[in-house]
Amino acid sequence: MEIFRDSVILAPMVRVSTHPMRLLALSYGADLVFTEEIIDYKLCNTQLINNGTVNQSLPLPFHTELLNTTDFVGTDNAIVFRTSHEERHKVFLQLGTANPEKALEAAKRVEKHVAGVDVNMGCPKDYSIKGGMGAALLHKPDLIKAILSTLVDNLHIPVSCKIRLLPSLEDTLKLARLIESCGVCALTVHGRRKTEKPSDTCRLEEIKRIAEALAIPVIAKYAFACVYLCPPSGGSKEHIRLHDDIAFFRQQTGASGVMLARAAMWNPAIFSPDPPQRTQLEVARQYLKLVLFCINYPMHSIHSSLSRVQ
Repeated sequence: MEIFRDSVILAPMVRVSTHPMRLLALSYGADLVFTEEIIDYKLCNTQLINNGTVNQSLPLPFHTELLNTTDFVGTDNAIVFRTSHEERHKVFLQLGTANPEKALEAAKRVEKHVAGVDVNMGCPKDYSIKGGMGAALLHKPDLIKAILSTLVDNLHIPVSCKIRLLPSLEDTLKLARLIESCGVCALTVHGRRKTEKPSDTCRLEEIKRIAEALAIPVIAKYAFACVYLCPPSGGSKEHIRLHDDIAFFRQQTGASGVMLARAAMWNPAIFSPDPPQRTQLEVARQYLKLVLFCINYPMHSIHSSLSRVQ
């Protein structure tokens, strides 16, 4: 699919890939942005709050006429998913699911408000595994086929999925071909296995073999081999720290696109090819303004809060 060709993408990150972060990444040049993982049943139990309305049925009215957002609000009055027209054709909602019917119900809720839906098949965290979601799906090919085929056959928007590597390359290739046969538009491959840690090396050659084997776009999820409290200022051919490193990583993997997580979290300006790159302080200020704007303060509180961010 063309939107994934030569793309640089903000990865789905829990408590990071929120509406303000997605807008910030897009402003710096990200081609696509993914939401944090949203569990199917949570999305199914939401009500849609349209732009420019005040919902008096909620304990505290949601003032969206200023924000110009579309909100999916849960039974506890928390916003499960917020989006806006700025990202309408650029945002993929990542879905956590282990049930084809529930996945479709959730996806139908947001179908008119997102560019596509991505199924999480790579998260190794307990909350996903215990629910049969994320990486728990990797060894359930029949369920994978049922979920993806149900979504592809019944949605009018693209469907993609994200996986981790299996213990052997042969098994991963077999899984990737099965996923491709379901009609998905793209496959994101995280360059580590379920049992491997962030400190383990990203398996670039295995991603490359998958990219060579499939006709659909393969997105290489960049996996940092080390974590810095403050990333070094210089570029690197081993880690993506600057925008110029992205093209080298894509070349190493032969992938159609690159998905960034920690590198984007440290500095969303990494998506910008135009020097000079913004300082982290400048980016932080811009992010804080977006956060304050997107929070459901009363209107006068938003303006007063923004005035303090200089």
